[in-house]
Amino acid sequence: MDKLKLTYFDVSGGRAEPARLALRLGGIPFEDERFAFGDFAEVRKTTPLGQVPTLHVNDVQVTQSDAITRYAGKLAGLYPEDHLQALFCDEVMGALEDINTKIGATFGLTGDALKHAREGLTAEVLPRYLCWLQNQLESHGGEFFADHRLTVADLKAFVILRWLGSGKLDHIPADLVETVAPKLAAFNDRIAAIPAIAQYYESRGAS
Repeated sequence: MDKLKLTYFDVSGGRAEPARLALRLGGIPFEDERFAFGDFAEVRKTTPLGQVPTLHVNDVQVTQSDAITRYAGKLAGLYPEDHLQALFCDEVMGALEDINTKIGATFGLTGDALKHAREGLTAEVLPRYLCWLQNQLESHGGEFFADHRLTVADLKAFVILRWLGSGKLDHIPADLVETVAPKLAAFNDRIAAIPAIAQYYESRGAS
């Protein structure tokens, strides 16, 4: 079996979290290498593009979070084999990465600039994406985003929706998802209740 090492910040969320969850759900052994934010300047020197997450597969280092998540999903049996269902899965993951990118663009802003940028996201951009995601969920059966079963698209949605509802993003209301797309909020509650996921966050001391 290949030796896997996933490297990312020591947080219960972020771009490595869907892969972490997929590997744990699939019972795939891996080294979960975590580091403090203050160590990033040094860690990034060891990465191909100066960013994380990275995944070592034996001695080969791979970058790009969605590629890593997709690979983890395939190892864990959480990625569709049917090409059309795989397309649906990838479509949702791409839209979710758009959300990551748009929120990420506001990091580093302060004061009124941050408030204005985040309020702009809350007023228009995030509701548009959330409503689209809710429609995708409903159009694919209402429980999962693709393949009528749990896939990495669901895990990535769970991580990002959980982040949006955490109250840790200044000027983004913690009830935004529940208000704009209540079926997504119910979806997230279902994913959070999966025993292995609930146990993982309990072990991390993260609510």
